[in-house]
Amino acid sequence: MAENRRSYAWPEAGVPRLPRPLLPQQVPEVQLQVAEVSTIEEENTREDNSIEELEFRGDTHADIILDGLNKLRKENTFTDVRIKVEEQEFPAHRCVLSSFSPYFRAMFTAGLAESDMEVVPLQGVEPDMIRNLLEFAYTGSISITKHNVQNLLSAANLLEVLEVRDACCQFLDRNMDETNCLGIHCFAEVHACTELMHRAKAFLLQHFQDIVDGDEFNTISESKLVEIISSDQLVVDKEETVFYACLSWLQAQERVPKCFYNILEHVRLPLLSPYFIHDVVERTAAVTESAECRRLVDEAKTFHLLPDRRDSGGERTRPRMSAGTTQVIVAVGGEDDKVVMRSVEFWDIVTGAWKTLACLPFAVSKHGLVVSGHGKLYMAGGEYPDGSASRAMWRYDPVLNAWHEMAGMNVCRSELGLVMLDGCVYAVGGWEGRSRLDSVERYDPETNSWQFIPPLKMAVTSPAVVAYDGALYVTGGAILEDGDGIELVQRYDNKTGYWTEMASMLIPRSGSAACVLGGYIYVVGGWHASTENTNKVERYDVARNKWEFVGCMCERRYRPAAAAVGGRMYVLGGEEGLDRHHDTIEVYDPDSDTWSISGYLTSSRSWLSAATLSIRKDMGRERMPCS
Repeated sequence: MAENRRSYAWPEAGVPRLPRPLLPQQVPEVQLQVAEVSTIEEENTREDNSIEELEFRGDTHADIILDGLNKLRKENTFTDVRIKVEEQEFPAHRCVLSSFSPYFRAMFTAGLAESDMEVVPLQGVEPDMIRNLLEFAYTGSISITKHNVQNLLSAANLLEVLEVRDACCQFLDRNMDETNCLGIHCFAEVHACTELMHRAKAFLLQHFQDIVDGDEFNTISESKLVEIISSDQLVVDKEETVFYACLSWLQAQERVPKCFYNILEHVRLPLLSPYFIHDVVERTAAVTESAECRRLVDEAKTFHLLPDRRDSGGERTRPRMSAGTTQVIVAVGGEDDKVVMRSVEFWDIVTGAWKTLACLPFAVSKHGLVVSGHGKLYMAGGEYPDGSASRAMWRYDPVLNAWHEMAGMNVCRSELGLVMLDGCVYAVGGWEGRSRLDSVERYDPETNSWQFIPPLKMAVTSPAVVAYDGALYVTGGAILEDGDGIELVQRYDNKTGYWTEMASMLIPRSGSAACVLGGYIYVVGGWHASTENTNKVERYDVARNKWEFVGCMCERRYRPAAAAVGGRMYVLGGEEGLDRHHDTIEVYDPDSDTWSISGYLTSSRSWLSAATLSIRKDMGRERMPCS
């Protein structure tokens, strides 16, 4: 031991003290302790990492299986069926075909004859398409091109390989343009590819003006042409474009349709310029040769000749969605239990949005409101907030968005009936501050003047008044101080100048609303008796001179407003009872004879007036209160 020692020279500052050497017998004990600690830690680590079960999923397992099956197919190993298309045969495995195609699964498992056949013939597909679909079955990938997409989609649709069918639809959608959208739409329709069919139709409706000049347009069927031109979503700058498109299609047909009427009835002839109707439509041979087509032309000419008798609910008079104008319901004035209003707002029945127009010059309720065939609103009479009756008449110009005062009535009137008949405004009955009125006066817009006409047979306030087919109808109204209504119907013939009593309503009413819809006169709501308002609705058949009940409204309404748009009737506001005013809008569907809540006013009110008006789509501003 001595020869292995080394000598160190330490500074005088101090020599470090060496640790005491261990005794020999202590060394093994320490080593044993270290070994034991290490063994315990390893055991603890193994215990912490131990698991009872491990589920392993190979990321490439499916690919390996498919690759193996594909190799077996190509080697014709274990194949148990051959698909024969035309003169070509394709070996395959029944289990693989059944797993990727419900068509093959049903074929091989439903006890059909093919389940035991070694060679299965397949009709209606091309050999290349079956080859591609088999490649997809065994590899999960397929190549779709402009050259094979239609045949591939047809084959995939037949065999119910939905993944490939949907991929083909996406390919067609991404390559759609004005030259092929019609073909894609018809192709998708045949193969029941609903989403692609709708997308292609939306595209062709949007780009109709570019499509009509293409080759595809003249090859479509008559029924498809009708489907396109009858759509409200058809985008055209003017209806003349639609007429020319139909004429072009007709001239391109080798076999001329039996009657152009079936197509022309879906062109909105009344929306054509009257000069275009005279110069072009009436001189088209296909139109002049058909009595039915000539009748459509006469209808369009009447639309322009008699604007106050226009039917706003007909298909041919309804503007398309792309038109610069839209039909809205304008609500004017009214009152709730606290305030009389001067607001003028319109409601878009499509979007449900309310926008404001120029406010009235003053707050008013219990007034009359009508719209002329030239798109002007006339408001007359009414009651001011101080309770006095008004004789004022104001006209609203939607082009200028402004109200202009016209000549006043000869008599102050509130709770009057106001109606437009053959170009003139009629003010009927009402309350002048002390008594009910039987007087009727007529306003001529050409001379801006009023004149009296023969009076009513019975003086009334709060009647429901409409014009239909050259006559004025005054339904119900109040004759007693308590406001109870009557069932009397008074008719004024503009041609003879006489009043006549017609068949009475089924129940007495005052404070009801009326409008014309589908050739019937509808009267809704009102004060039925001294105890209640009513939700009952009845309609009058002019030809039969007969009233009948129809479906009741959802809510009782006294002094609501009513307007007809798009073949439906809308009833706005009204009173449920004392100090309870409605803010709801109900819509009536004459086909189902049912009512439903369609929207809401901006505030609860009654004694308002409403009318249907065609205005520019950019008119109005977001609703804000009129002060």
